[in-house]
Amino acid sequence: MKINEFLTKEEVARFTAKSDLQAWRLVLGNWLMIVAIFALVAAFPNPLTILCAMVLLAGRQLGLSVLMHEAGHHTLFATPWLNNMVGQWLCAAPVFNDLTAYARGHLEHHRKAGTREDPDLPNYAAYPVARESFRRKVIRDLSGQTGIKLLAAIFRGASGIISRESRQGSLPLLRQLFVQFLLFLALYAAGIGWAYAIWLGSFLTIFMLIIRVRQVAEHAAVPDLYDPDPRMNTRTVEAPWWQRLVFAPNGVNYHLEHHFMASVPCYRLAALHDHLKRRRALDGVPVFHGYGQLLRHAVMPA
Repeated sequence: MKINEFLTKEEVARFTAKSDLQAWRLVLGNWLMIVAIFALVAAFPNPLTILCAMVLLAGRQLGLSVLMHEAGHHTLFATPWLNNMVGQWLCAAPVFNDLTAYARGHLEHHRKAGTREDPDLPNYAAYPVARESFRRKVIRDLSGQTGIKLLAAIFRGASGIISRESRQGSLPLLRQLFVQFLLFLALYAAGIGWAYAIWLGSFLTIFMLIIRVRQVAEHAAVPDLYDPDPRMNTRTVEAPWWQRLVFAPNGVNYHLEHHFMASVPCYRLAALHDHLKRRRALDGVPVFHGYGQLLRHAVMPA
C-alpha cells in the first residue's frame, strides 16, 4: 500500500498539515473534561458518581496518552518545542510516562509492524483467545493487579506504563511524581484532595482494561499480522461517539490510517479515512462497527 497510489503531493501536504490551534483544542479540551469530571464528583460525592468518574477519567487518561503519542510523532503541534514541552508535561507525565522513551519504542513498532520483529507483538499476537482467558485478563485489570504490577515496574526502571523502554536516569520518574503531586495539590486546594484517589484508582484499574481493548482493536486477530500492508496488519474501528469517548478519544480509532501515513495528525485522520474510502483503498478490508463487535471477533466462545 503506497502513499502515492492514493494521494497526490498536494493531498499529502493537506493531510499532514499541523496546527497549533487544533493541538491546543485537543489538549485543553481533554483537561477541561478532567476538571468537569472532578467538579461533578465534588458536587455529588456518592458511589454512582464516583464509578462514572472513574470510567470517564480513564477515558481521559487514554486521551492524554493519545496526545503523548501524537507528540512522539511530532504531529500534534506545528511548533516543535510545543510537541516536546506539552507532550511531556501535560500529556505523558500525568499518565506515568516519559515522552522521549515512549517515542523511541513506539517508532520501532512502526518500523517493524507487519513483521515478527515488531516489539509490540506480545500485546496481541496470541489473539483470538478463548473467552475464559480474556475473562482472567479483565479480572486482573479491574482488580488492579495489572496496574500495580506495571506501576512497580516504573519504580524499578521502566519509562512508563505503556512503554517497553527503560528510562535513562531518575529524571523521568521524578518528573512523573512531581506532576502527580501537582495534581493532588490542585485537588486539595479545591477542597477535594481525596479525589486524587479516584484518579489513581482509575489509572490502576479501568485504564488498564481500556489499554488492553485498544491493543486488541489495533492489531489483534487481523487478516495477516505478518503482512507489511497496514490493511492486513492494522485495524480501524468505526465506533459510535459514546464508545469513542472512553475507548478511542482524539481519533485513535483510525489506526489503519495512522499506520498508512504516520505523519498525519490525529485531528486529520477521519478526513484521511474518508479520502481512502473514496479512492477505494479500503475495499475488502473488514469493517468493525463498535468495540462489542470487535471483541466478539477477537475473543472466542468457550
